[in-house]
Amino acid sequence: MHIDIDKDLCIGAGQCALAAPAVFTQDDDGYSTLLPGRADGGADPMAREAARACPVAAITVSGTAG
Repeated sequence: MHIDIDKDLCIGAGQCALAAPAVFTQDDDGYSTLLPGRADGGADPMAREAARACPVAAITVSGTAG
């Protein structure tokens, strides 16, 4: 699975970090970012939930888990 965050859309709501804390965090400005080495989501099933929770749809998850 591949995860992309559209930095132009992100408003820093933090829903992704709440939904999938093993994949997402927030940078010093409060915007969403992936934890180091997590661009593939580590096949974390919560990555898709985090994308759904984003109020501005800034997160795209493609591919399959596992």
